[in-house]
Amino acid sequence: QVQLVESGGGLVQAGGSLRLSCAASGRTFSSYAMGWFLQAPGKEREFVATVSWSGGSTYYADSVKGRFTISRDNAKNTVYLQMNSLKPEDTAVYYCAADSILRATMTNPDYWGEGTLVTVSS
Repeated sequence: QVQLVESGGGLVQAGGSLRLSCAASGRTFSSYAMGWFLQAPGKEREFVATVSWSGGSTYYADSVKGRFTISRDNAKNTVYLQMNSLKPEDTAVYYCAADSILRATMTNPDYWGEGTLVTVSS
């Protein structure tokens, strides 16, 4: 079992930045590919980014390429999502996820966090 707890959400103006963190506990963190998803109001959850076990490979949704960066620190059992140049349409609940299989688009992770709300004002 892996427990995931997100933090770092909040209110930011368009063009600003936020860094989300996801702390993992339980089974070996470095055994899992980690990812981030978002769910905007009234919409389905969608993939944002994923990072491999070592951190050496990353993949992003087209909508965030060049603006968001996913990274991980296995010594701290933590994965991050640095979000720059935020837009109002980035407003969503952001979820951390863990998957035993690395895919360019994480589709069906094994574990989910509870989410953290990001609101981008115009």
